[in-house]
Amino acid sequence: MKKALFFQAAGVLVIVIYLASCARIVPPSGGPKDVSPPAVVKSEPPQKSLFFKGKNIQITFNEYIVLDKLNEKFMISPPMDKKPEVTLRGKTLRIEFAEKLRDSVTYTLYFQDAIKDLNESNPLVNFQFVFSTGSYIDSLTVTGNVFTSYSLNPSKNVIVMLHGELADSAPRKRIPDYVTIADETGFFRINNIRPGKYRLFALEDNNNNKLYDLQDETFAFYDSIIDVNPVRHYLSPREDSIMSGGRVDSLKRPLPVEGDYQLYLFKAPVRKYYLTSSARGMQYKMVYTLSRPADSLKFDFVTDEEEKFLVEKNATGDTMTVWILDSLIWSKQEIKTLVRYPYTDSTNKLVYRTDTIPMRYFAVKPPRGAEKREPLAISTNVSGGSLKPGQRILFISSVPLRRPDTSEIKLYLAEKDKRTVVPYQLFPDSTDTKKYFLKADFAEDVKYQLIAGRGAFESIYGTRSDSAGFTFTVRPESSFGHLTVILKNGEGPMIVQLLDKSEKVILEQKTGESGKVLFPFLEKGTYRLRVIYDFNGDGKWTSGDYDLKLQPEPVSFYPDEIDVKTDWKIEQEWDVGKKNEKSWKLREIKQQQTR
Repeated sequence: MKKALFFQAAGVLVIVIYLASCARIVPPSGGPKDVSPPAVVKSEPPQKSLFFKGKNIQITFNEYIVLDKLNEKFMISPPMDKKPEVTLRGKTLRIEFAEKLRDSVTYTLYFQDAIKDLNESNPLVNFQFVFSTGSYIDSLTVTGNVFTSYSLNPSKNVIVMLHGELADSAPRKRIPDYVTIADETGFFRINNIRPGKYRLFALEDNNNNKLYDLQDETFAFYDSIIDVNPVRHYLSPREDSIMSGGRVDSLKRPLPVEGDYQLYLFKAPVRKYYLTSSARGMQYKMVYTLSRPADSLKFDFVTDEEEKFLVEKNATGDTMTVWILDSLIWSKQEIKTLVRYPYTDSTNKLVYRTDTIPMRYFAVKPPRGAEKREPLAISTNVSGGSLKPGQRILFISSVPLRRPDTSEIKLYLAEKDKRTVVPYQLFPDSTDTKKYFLKADFAEDVKYQLIAGRGAFESIYGTRSDSAGFTFTVRPESSFGHLTVILKNGEGPMIVQLLDKSEKVILEQKTGESGKVLFPFLEKGTYRLRVIYDFNGDGKWTSGDYDLKLQPEPVSFYPDEIDVKTDWKIEQEWDVGKKNEKSWKLREIKQQQTR
């Protein structure tokens, strides 16, 4: 009887489980993935409405949406003092204006790619909503490109501004009349502009106020006033479709478009003198830095005990390193130091200032027992056991060195059965007390041995190097590639730079106008070339300065990469007559959209 009841209960349980599984609602699987962005189904008022007098706008989409980084991406042109409030409810976007709209003005609400569908995050790219408070929609357009001045690559999240106020102070003191943002190719397009004269600027707006009011903001300006008129700045429907075709496609790499106006971003040089930092990273090392090179101006460590300090300055004079030689001084946790430096006061007058600067260092207590003194570490530039022809051996320390003991440094020609002493010269670097060079008459493809005995190198603090040695050869010239660049149509002083694929400078040569530039002893690999048009002849690239109305010194890139092979001698002609040239395949284009 019990057994029969058990089987009946078990049967009922199976039936219940089966019915529950049948009743469960399971979404269908498979089917194509949704890749379509949201689409507008209606808006109040309609797109491109005239005589708008309302206080809000509502835009309804065909699916549920989300807003991504709206504070960064949403813009209104012309800008308003108070940004509209944007809210979302289901499929409807609501824009509430916080101030009264101006009469007879065309407004453009620009969302970039902030609007995405809820399920797959497909962005609605470059969505704009346009309306007018007057009787017509302004229809003129300004297009162009923004690039960083030194690399000629586009820069992400750069706003482009049109100012109807033509005074030089306008980008610093008032918000622009029209604004847009450049895409990841550097292309920009400002729509719905009324005819008139304008100045054109670009800005990496660090504080999001659309003003060029911070020293470290990256900025660009167009030299001339732009006359926006229907003859030049009206796009026909055909031109408009071509121009739009080059804009961002969220699923494909963007096709670059060249606009009418080119802008080159730069950071202005620091004009004022002030002390930017002071640090005591080691017990016996103190470093002070200035905002800009001191040149011939005095930048001094003030003390009446000169013998207890070693003072060094870098080549540009904006960094001063003070080595403390007296252990009674460096053992203190805090040292009060005096530094005199050039300083720009509140009236922009250059004066000398002397400050008392406390320098603190809290030493880590060693573990119990006798403190072990580590030997002085010395590194060299000998990589992979070989040198290039003509290359000197460099010895490098982390602290200043005394004169090395050359009796402990031996250089040999290592033959099969014997070692032959090779004479050499050892001399210090002219600007760095932590470096010494060894020069000798090395022969190619011959094995050498260098041995440095214990204590061959000694720091100013008495720490000595351990014994060390290594063998090396001087690689033959045939194991390298050699590049000769033949410049054509150049004028004035130029700097020709050899770059790797990431555009890191490997070598550079200064030259005047056209001619040959040599880059010998190159490793096998792929290289690029950049030329700097050194207008001021100071031997380096110079940034722009809006206050002085100086554009950054232009650069250009050789239009392709150069493949250097072993034992090849390449002669490459290059027309450097055009400035700020770089082929699109060399430009680094970063997608702004995230998927």
